Amino acid sequence: MEHNIPEEYKPISAWGYFGYNLLFGIPLVGFIFLCVFALGGTNNVNLKNYSRSFFCALLLALIFAIIIGVLVAVFGVTYNIANM
Repeated sequence: MEHNIPEEYKPISAWGYFGYNLLFGIPLVGFIFLCVFALGGTNNVNLKNYSRSFFCALLLALIFAIIIGVLVAVFGVTYNIANM
């Protein structure tokens, strides 16, 4: 049975997702590819949506890390002052 799916709606395979995770994990080049795919550098709707979700998850992780860093810095300073 052959499915006539248009090219822009072709699904991404499990290995494709694995490969894109590896690509997006490369520090600078991966971020550039992530931005290109998320902003429309591909015709595949699935890849575009996956890139956008990866970008949102990356932003949430960055915000969470900043909040944790600020809390550690504030409570670390407070702990050092209290134990002087």
